[in-house]
Amino acid sequence: MLVLLPPSEGKAVPTDGPRLDFGALSFPMLNRARRGVVRDVAALCRTDPATARRVLKLGPTQDDALAYNRRLTRAATLPAAELYTGVVYDALGYATLPGRARQQADRDIVVFSGLWGAVRLTDRLPHYKVPISSALGVPLAAHWRHQLGEPLADAAGDGLVVDLRSAPYAAAWQPAGALTERTVRVTVLAERLVEGRRVPQRVSHFNKAAKGRLARELVLDPTDDLAALVARAERAGLTGDVTSDAGRPHLSLIEPLEVR
Repeated sequence: MLVLLPPSEGKAVPTDGPRLDFGALSFPMLNRARRGVVRDVAALCRTDPATARRVLKLGPTQDDALAYNRRLTRAATLPAAELYTGVVYDALGYATLPGRARQQADRDIVVFSGLWGAVRLTDRLPHYKVPISSALGVPLAAHWRHQLGEPLADAAGDGLVVDLRSAPYAAAWQPAGALTERTVRVTVLAERLVEGRRVPQRVSHFNKAAKGRLARELVLDPTDDLAALVARAERAGLTGDVTSDAGRPHLSLIEPLEVR
Protein backbone atom coordinates (compact mmCIF):
# COMPACT_ATOMS: atom_id res chain seq x y z
CA MET A 1 0.00 0.00 0.00
CA LEU A 2 1.07 3.55 -0.72
CA VAL A 3 -0.65 6.66 0.65
CA LEU A 4 0.04 9.81 -1.39
CA LEU A 5 -0.11 13.16 0.41
CA PRO A 6 0.55 16.79 -0.53
CA PRO A 7 3.05 18.76 1.55
CA SER A 8 1.82 21.47 3.89
CA GLU A 9 1.90 25.19 3.30
CA GLY A 10 3.03 25.64 6.91
CA LYS A 11 6.41 24.24 7.84
CA ALA A 12 8.54 24.15 10.97
CA VAL A 13 11.89 25.94 10.96
CA PRO A 14 14.74 23.64 12.01
CA THR A 15 17.08 25.34 14.46
CA ASP A 16 19.74 22.65 14.52
CA GLY A 17 20.41 19.31 12.91
CA PRO A 18 22.44 18.08 9.96
CA ARG A 19 22.49 19.80 6.60
CA LEU A 20 20.71 18.40 3.57
CA ASP A 21 22.16 15.08 2.40
CA PHE A 22 20.87 14.16 -1.04
CA GLY A 23 22.37 10.69 -0.69
CA ALA A 24 20.15 9.95 2.32
CA LEU A 25 16.84 10.86 0.63
CA SER A 26 14.31 8.31 -0.53
CA PHE A 27 13.89 7.72 -4.27
CA PRO A 28 17.57 8.36 -5.13
CA MET A 29 16.71 8.23 -8.85
CA LEU A 30 15.29 11.74 -8.35
CA ASN A 31 18.49 13.27 -6.97
CA ARG A 32 19.81 14.68 -10.22
CA ALA A 33 16.49 16.44 -10.84
CA ARG A 34 16.32 17.55 -7.19
CA ARG A 35 19.79 19.08 -7.36
CA GLY A 36 18.80 21.03 -10.45
CA VAL A 37 15.65 22.48 -8.89
CA VAL A 38 17.45 23.32 -5.62
CA ARG A 39 20.24 25.04 -7.56
CA ASP A 40 17.81 27.04 -9.70
CA VAL A 41 15.61 28.11 -6.77
CA ALA A 42 18.59 29.21 -4.66
CA ALA A 43 20.15 31.14 -7.55
CA LEU A 44 16.89 32.89 -8.45
CA CYS A 45 16.23 33.95 -4.85
CA ARG A 46 19.81 35.20 -4.52
CA THR A 47 20.18 37.10 -7.81
CA ASP A 48 16.67 38.27 -8.71
CA PRO A 49 14.40 38.57 -5.65
CA ALA A 50 11.66 40.40 -7.57
CA THR A 51 11.31 37.59 -10.11
CA ALA A 52 11.60 34.99 -7.36
CA ARG A 53 8.64 36.55 -5.52
CA ARG A 54 6.54 36.39 -8.68
CA VAL A 55 7.58 32.88 -9.73
CA LEU A 56 7.27 31.42 -6.23
CA LYS A 57 4.07 33.37 -5.49
CA LEU A 58 5.54 35.12 -2.44
CA GLY A 59 3.91 38.14 -0.86
CA PRO A 60 5.73 41.43 -0.12
CA THR A 61 6.23 40.41 3.53
CA GLN A 62 7.77 37.00 2.77
CA ASP A 63 11.42 37.99 2.55
CA ASP A 64 12.11 35.24 5.08
CA ALA A 65 11.05 32.68 2.45
CA LEU A 66 13.62 34.10 0.04
CA ALA A 67 16.28 33.79 2.73
CA TYR A 68 15.39 30.15 3.46
CA ASN A 69 15.41 29.29 -0.23
CA ARG A 70 18.88 30.79 -0.65
CA ARG A 71 20.30 28.46 2.01
CA LEU A 72 18.72 25.13 1.10
CA THR A 73 21.96 23.16 1.09
CA ARG A 74 23.42 24.91 4.14
CA ALA A 75 20.44 25.03 6.51
CA ALA A 76 19.53 22.62 9.31
CA THR A 77 17.01 19.90 8.50
CA LEU A 78 14.12 18.05 10.12
CA PRO A 79 12.41 14.78 9.17
CA ALA A 80 9.50 15.52 6.86
CA ALA A 81 7.11 14.18 9.52
CA GLU A 82 8.18 17.09 11.76
CA LEU A 83 8.76 19.69 9.04
CA TYR A 84 5.21 19.63 7.64
CA THR A 85 2.80 21.22 10.12
CA GLY A 86 -0.46 21.84 8.26
CA VAL A 87 -3.98 20.48 8.78
CA VAL A 88 -3.33 17.14 7.04
CA TYR A 89 -0.33 16.44 9.25
CA ASP A 90 -2.05 17.57 12.45
CA ALA A 91 -4.83 15.08 11.69
CA LEU A 92 -2.34 12.33 10.80
CA GLY A 93 -0.79 12.81 14.25
CA TYR A 94 2.46 11.05 13.39
CA ALA A 95 4.04 11.68 16.79
CA THR A 96 1.14 9.92 18.56
CA LEU A 97 1.10 6.82 16.35
CA PRO A 98 2.02 3.52 18.04
CA GLY A 99 5.47 2.26 17.09
CA ARG A 100 4.32 -0.28 14.50
CA ALA A 101 1.95 2.22 12.85
CA ARG A 102 4.73 4.81 12.73
CA GLN A 103 6.97 2.31 10.94
CA GLN A 104 4.09 1.65 8.54
CA ALA A 105 3.76 5.39 7.91
CA ASP A 106 7.50 5.62 7.23
CA ARG A 107 7.16 2.91 4.58
CA ASP A 108 3.77 3.68 3.06
CA ILE A 109 3.32 7.46 3.05
CA VAL A 110 4.80 9.40 0.13
CA VAL A 111 4.70 13.21 0.19
CA PHE A 112 4.77 15.12 -3.10
CA SER A 113 6.75 18.35 -3.30
CA GLY A 114 7.55 21.07 -5.78
CA LEU A 115 11.17 21.09 -4.62
CA TRP A 116 11.87 17.40 -3.95
CA GLY A 117 9.47 15.56 -6.26
CA ALA A 118 8.48 12.88 -3.74
CA VAL A 119 9.84 12.06 -0.28
CA ARG A 120 9.05 9.86 2.70
CA LEU A 121 8.33 11.04 6.23
CA THR A 122 11.81 10.08 7.44
CA ASP A 123 13.64 12.22 4.86
CA ARG A 124 15.41 15.18 6.46
CA LEU A 125 14.61 18.46 4.69
CA PRO A 126 15.30 22.17 5.29
CA HIS A 127 12.58 24.79 5.54
CA TYR A 128 11.57 25.95 2.05
CA LYS A 129 8.86 27.70 0.06
CA VAL A 130 8.50 26.29 -3.47
CA PRO A 131 4.90 25.71 -4.63
CA ILE A 132 4.52 23.04 -7.30
CA SER A 133 2.63 25.62 -9.37
CA SER A 134 5.92 27.54 -9.77
CA ALA A 135 7.56 27.59 -13.21
CA LEU A 136 11.35 27.46 -13.36
CA GLY A 137 11.66 27.32 -17.12
CA VAL A 138 8.87 24.71 -17.13
CA PRO A 139 6.13 24.27 -14.51
CA LEU A 140 7.41 22.10 -11.68
CA ALA A 141 4.49 19.69 -11.99
CA ALA A 142 5.54 19.01 -15.60
CA HIS A 143 9.19 18.74 -14.58
CA TRP A 144 8.42 16.05 -12.01
CA ARG A 145 5.96 14.23 -14.26
CA HIS A 146 8.91 13.06 -16.36
CA GLN A 147 10.82 11.83 -13.29
CA LEU A 148 8.34 10.12 -10.98
CA GLY A 149 6.87 7.30 -13.04
CA GLU A 150 9.46 4.59 -12.48
CA PRO A 151 10.29 5.18 -8.79
CA LEU A 152 6.63 5.39 -7.76
CA ALA A 153 5.63 2.33 -9.77
CA ASP A 154 8.47 0.42 -8.08
CA ALA A 155 7.38 1.67 -4.64
CA ALA A 156 3.74 0.71 -5.27
CA GLY A 157 4.56 -2.86 -6.28
CA ASP A 158 1.36 -4.91 -6.45
CA GLY A 159 -0.43 -3.02 -3.68
CA LEU A 160 -3.16 -0.40 -3.48
CA VAL A 161 -2.28 3.28 -3.96
CA VAL A 162 -4.52 5.72 -2.05
CA ASP A 163 -4.25 9.16 -3.62
CA LEU A 164 -5.01 11.93 -1.12
CA ARG A 165 -3.17 14.68 -3.03
CA SER A 166 -4.64 18.04 -3.97
CA ALA A 167 -5.03 18.76 -7.69
CA PRO A 168 -1.76 20.70 -8.23
CA TYR A 169 0.27 17.83 -6.78
CA ALA A 170 -1.81 15.18 -8.56
CA ALA A 171 -0.68 16.81 -11.82
CA ALA A 172 2.92 15.78 -11.05
CA TRP A 173 2.20 12.05 -11.39
CA GLN A 174 -0.62 9.84 -12.60
CA PRO A 175 -0.49 6.03 -12.67
CA ALA A 176 -0.06 4.12 -15.91
CA GLY A 177 -0.92 0.62 -17.07
CA ALA A 178 -2.15 -1.91 -14.52
CA LEU A 179 -1.32 0.46 -11.66
CA THR A 180 -4.21 2.68 -12.80
CA GLU A 181 -6.70 0.07 -11.62
CA ARG A 182 -5.08 -0.04 -8.17
CA THR A 183 -4.80 3.72 -7.62
CA VAL A 184 -7.80 5.13 -5.78
CA ARG A 185 -8.48 8.84 -6.14
CA VAL A 186 -10.09 10.17 -2.96
CA THR A 187 -12.29 13.26 -2.74
CA VAL A 188 -13.94 14.58 0.41
CA LEU A 189 -16.94 16.89 0.60
CA ALA A 190 -18.43 18.39 3.75
CA GLU A 191 -22.18 18.02 4.11
CA ARG A 192 -23.93 21.14 5.38
CA LEU A 193 -27.57 21.82 6.13
CA VAL A 194 -28.77 24.58 3.77
CA GLU A 195 -32.43 25.65 4.01
CA GLY A 196 -33.35 22.28 5.44
CA ARG A 197 -31.43 20.28 2.82
CA ARG A 198 -28.11 18.50 3.26
CA VAL A 199 -25.78 19.88 0.58
CA PRO A 200 -22.26 18.52 -0.06
CA GLN A 201 -19.71 21.33 -0.34
CA ARG A 202 -15.96 21.47 -0.83
CA VAL A 203 -14.47 23.02 2.33
CA SER A 204 -10.68 23.10 2.29
CA HIS A 205 -10.00 22.81 6.02
CA PHE A 206 -12.38 19.87 6.52
CA ASN A 207 -11.13 18.21 3.33
CA LYS A 208 -7.55 18.28 4.58
CA ALA A 209 -8.40 17.15 8.10
CA ALA A 210 -10.49 14.25 6.79
CA LYS A 211 -7.67 13.09 4.52
CA GLY A 212 -5.22 13.25 7.42
CA ARG A 213 -7.56 11.12 9.55
CA LEU A 214 -7.96 8.60 6.74
CA ALA A 215 -4.17 8.39 6.31
CA ARG A 216 -3.89 7.70 10.03
CA GLU A 217 -6.44 4.87 9.85
CA LEU A 218 -4.56 3.35 6.92
CA VAL A 219 -1.22 3.17 8.73
CA LEU A 220 -2.91 1.90 11.89
CA ASP A 221 -4.57 -0.87 9.88
CA PRO A 222 -3.15 -1.19 6.33
CA THR A 223 -5.15 -2.77 3.52
CA ASP A 224 -4.93 -3.50 -0.19
CA ASP A 225 -8.67 -4.18 -0.45
CA LEU A 226 -11.15 -1.59 -1.76
CA ALA A 227 -14.01 -2.68 0.50
CA ALA A 228 -11.73 -2.52 3.52
CA LEU A 229 -10.63 0.97 2.42
CA VAL A 230 -14.24 2.14 2.72
CA ALA A 231 -14.37 0.62 6.21
CA ARG A 232 -11.22 2.53 7.20
CA ALA A 233 -12.87 5.74 5.96
CA GLU A 234 -15.91 5.02 8.14
CA ARG A 235 -13.61 4.69 11.15
CA ALA A 236 -12.32 8.16 10.27
CA GLY A 237 -15.89 9.51 10.48
CA LEU A 238 -16.53 9.55 6.72
CA THR A 239 -19.16 7.88 4.56
CA GLY A 240 -18.99 7.04 0.87
CA ASP A 241 -18.35 4.39 -1.72
CA VAL A 242 -16.04 3.45 -4.57
CA THR A 243 -17.04 4.12 -8.17
CA SER A 244 -15.11 3.89 -11.42
CA ASP A 245 -13.80 7.02 -13.15
CA ALA A 246 -12.41 6.19 -16.62
CA GLY A 247 -11.27 2.81 -15.37
CA ARG A 248 -9.73 4.19 -12.20
CA PRO A 249 -11.30 3.68 -8.74
CA HIS A 250 -12.69 6.83 -7.14
CA LEU A 251 -13.58 6.95 -3.44
CA SER A 252 -16.03 9.80 -2.91
CA LEU A 253 -16.45 10.62 0.77
CA ILE A 254 -18.81 12.84 2.75
CA GLU A 255 -18.05 14.33 6.14
CA PRO A 256 -21.23 15.34 7.99
CA LEU A 257 -20.73 18.68 9.72
CA GLU A 258 -22.50 19.73 12.88
CA VAL A 259 -25.17 22.29 12.11
CA ARG A 260 -24.80 25.38 14.25
